[in-house]
Amino acid sequence: MATGVLQRVRGGLALAKSGTHPARQPLVWDRGFATSSSRNREDSWFKSLFVRKVDPRKDAHANLLTKNEESNLYKIQFHNVKPECLDAYNKLCEDVLPSIHADKYYPCELVGTWNTWYGEQDQAVHLWRYRGGYPALTEVMNKLRQNKEFTAYRKERGKMLLSRRNQLLLEFSFWNEPVPREGPNIYELRSYQLRPGTMIEWGNYWARAIGLRQHNREAVGGFFSQIGNLYMVHHLWAYKDLQSREDTRNAAWQEEGWHEVVYYTVPLIQHMDSRIMIPTKASPMQ
Repeated sequence: MATGVLQRVRGGLALAKSGTHPARQPLVWDRGFATSSSRNREDSWFKSLFVRKVDPRKDAHANLLTKNEESNLYKIQFHNVKPECLDAYNKLCEDVLPSIHADKYYPCELVGTWNTWYGEQDQAVHLWRYRGGYPALTEVMNKLRQNKEFTAYRKERGKMLLSRRNQLLLEFSFWNEPVPREGPNIYELRSYQLRPGTMIEWGNYWARAIGLRQHNREAVGGFFSQIGNLYMVHHLWAYKDLQSREDTRNAAWQEEGWHEVVYYTVPLIQHMDSRIMIPTKASPMQ
């Protein structure tokens, strides 16, 4: 066996020195190339099994979820107030915010203003609507900079706050548009931080589910964030009291299809919280 190997090696060296090559050598190279190409194709096919295909879209997700015939933009504000200043803060807001709401010079509306009862304590929540979208928001901001009363309000308000944050929101097309309500009511703001990329899936389930939550007029509004914390959803509900809330939520489980909505939407959530809120005197929602 060793002798045969040596003979083949010597033969190869002799061919190399003479400059001649075996007639079948190119065929061996072609087969090797063909085998390599075949393996590359197999590797490419195998890898494709783990690559997520992305369907091309010609519209933003937000446009698929909102009321296209309208261009309402919402701003929600969360103000954490010094505990000893909450009454003075509410009085200050009562003196200033309704006048902006009523003045047609400003293309905005105060949807509601509340204090948190259960959840984050000593907190005020304000919800504004801008009919006309971002241009309306810009117009209001520019005009308020020239409003001396509002400038004084902001300066005085700053002395009372520990922190503040806001978000710009759009409303889901399948939810009710928030309108003024007669009281007395309590309001629940349920906020959901979704996993990135799941907003369309969330909207598909809730578009079917919202009809199951209208029997007591509890559905007030549904929104999703555009600026601020992203992939954030806010659902706003109204109840007569805490017992009414409990009864209404329990009754939903008797509706066909509700358990499926809960089953399929819970995995989409990274974090969620609930605030029970009391409307202030300045709120159009009572």
